[in-house]
Amino acid sequence: MSMSTVSFDTLRFPRKLEQSGFTHDQAVGAAEALADTMGESVATKADLNELEMRLTVRFGTMLAAAVAIVVALDKLN
Repeated sequence: MSMSTVSFDTLRFPRKLEQSGFTHDQAVGAAEALADTMGESVATKADLNELEMRLTVRFGTMLAAAVAIVVALDKLN
């Protein structure tokens, strides 16, 4: 699954934190930490849709196999 790029305003976020009472250093540090984390682990809606499709196909395959096994066992009786 490929991860898409998510834009993150590294200037606006620390300004908002400073308005909420963070010091400048705290706000910048939090913004940098969040930007690093987002760059590594944020899944977009497209990523989740692709994962959902893959899981649906996999589940359908397992269901078809289970039905085939039940039919085969029924024919043995």
